Amino acid sequence: MPESPATKPSTSSSADVDTDAKIGGPVDAVTAAASDVVNAASDIGGFIRSQRVAAQVSLRQLAERAGVSNPYLSQIERGLRKPSADVLAQIAKGLRVSAEVLYVRAGILEERPASPVRDALIADASISERQRQVLLEIYESFRHENKGSGAGSTASGPTFTAAEASQAAVSNDSTKE
Repeated sequence: MPESPATKPSTSSSADVDTDAKIGGPVDAVTAAASDVVNAASDIGGFIRSQRVAAQVSLRQLAERAGVSNPYLSQIERGLRKPSADVLAQIAKGLRVSAEVLYVRAGILEERPASPVRDALIADASISERQRQVLLEIYESFRHENKGSGAGSTASGPTFTAAEASQAAVSNDSTKE
């Protein structure tokens, strides 16, 4: 009668395990990187699923809105596939969320420090994705510019209020159409 795996004695000794743990060569690096990809894929898939459920949208409806196949979207949600940035942008549009949120969740972009202004811009569904991106770029450029001066305003250029920056983004968006 063959031994069950639970009763079969282990063939590796504790010395083998200690040696393997100390080596940590390229195989371990590749394994860790592959594990990170799988974790990112399942993380983004779970996040997309939770957003879809919260929005009360069926898998089929989201697939149609995003322009991807139903089976492919299902595989993304189950963590079997890692979507490209383009597919994430399409899914974001179908979910009516910022593509940046999905990019960060998928590990494509680095998460930025929390900012109530950024969070408000990303969450604002009343502006287009293009307007949102323009406003975020303006906001980040002001923060970067002011970081060097250590103050809230600089003498090197004009200071805009949020309303003025918003109007500039709207004007810029409407002149391009």
